[in-house]
Amino acid sequence: MAAVLHTVLEIYSIPSCSKLLALYNPKVNGNANRDRREEGENTWMDSFQLNCWSEHGELKVVMLCAPSIVDVTDLTIAEQVGWSDTVNHQKAMENFMAFKTTLENAGVHVLDYAKELAHDQQLLSEQLLNRYFVRDLACVIGNRLLLGKAGSSLRRPEYPFAHSLLERWFPQQWIVTSQPLHSFECGDLLILNKDAVLINLGMRTTLEAIESLKESIFQEGFSEIAVIDLPKSNDTLHLDMNCNVVNANLVVAKSFVRHFPVQVLTAQSSRFDMVEPFLQRHGFDVYWLDTYKTIPDINFINLNPETLLISKQATQQQLLAHPLLKKKNLLEVDVTELEKGGGGIRCMTLPLVRT
Repeated sequence: MAAVLHTVLEIYSIPSCSKLLALYNPKVNGNANRDRREEGENTWMDSFQLNCWSEHGELKVVMLCAPSIVDVTDLTIAEQVGWSDTVNHQKAMENFMAFKTTLENAGVHVLDYAKELAHDQQLLSEQLLNRYFVRDLACVIGNRLLLGKAGSSLRRPEYPFAHSLLERWFPQQWIVTSQPLHSFECGDLLILNKDAVLINLGMRTTLEAIESLKESIFQEGFSEIAVIDLPKSNDTLHLDMNCNVVNANLVVAKSFVRHFPVQVLTAQSSRFDMVEPFLQRHGFDVYWLDTYKTIPDINFINLNPETLLISKQATQQQLLAHPLLKKKNLLEVDVTELEKGGGGIRCMTLPLVRT
């Protein structure tokens, strides 16, 4: 169509042909649209600063990614890529759109990074099965952006794609030295409060990565980093599949976690403690769960201090049974198809701003 239009324009000497051609040239028009989108995007990005000092403050801005376009119809293949069951892309997308809409209706600004990738990146990204688990890619701690590094070759391409966008969106808070040399997936990090963080040496996070990142964390004003080394299996893959912050003064955790020590790092020293006394010293009681469904019961997020966003599969009665949670608002969303990929609501969200 563009070639035909070009001939007609030349024959009749119609001016401004480049503008008209752009309307019929997907590549030109697509680039122009992307430029306009980036201009508007950057203006909007300038209106806020990365800010996360807890897991329970009001969530204002979050990054998501739509699931891939791939159907995994064979159970053996699903298990080989670390999934619990086969996944239908259409159902997964329906789950994702409901999830995204729920966040937006709660007043959260959502960025779907898949939409912002260059065309060649999109062609690869849409084939990546785990791309919607954005929590692992990076984390905002204080006012600083820490970058993750993939601990699995299956996920390696996602990281530079997301990091390039984060660098473009937040150049003032982009710190090149925050890229660890060793694997570090951010589902292994919980921000307890402005004083302390808890990090797991999981299947995908190494002690070397923590050592390389600890100075950045201390520079943000945190005084203690507790490092725990939990069992390495698919149902304990990341820290947020074993424990989570459910309130300003309460952590929910699988009961076995109480038996693990933590190495408490400060800028000047290192010592050992048990996990419960460490959490109590920072103002947290622990709700120990003897029975649980790992992903829906543990892997939720706080929308604000009064509201949890939970899976439709979560055991609501168990959450509300704790005295500190009786008045908690539980907002439910169906992410059943997405959870078959081995992660839950927290795994699918990368908070950029919490107040």
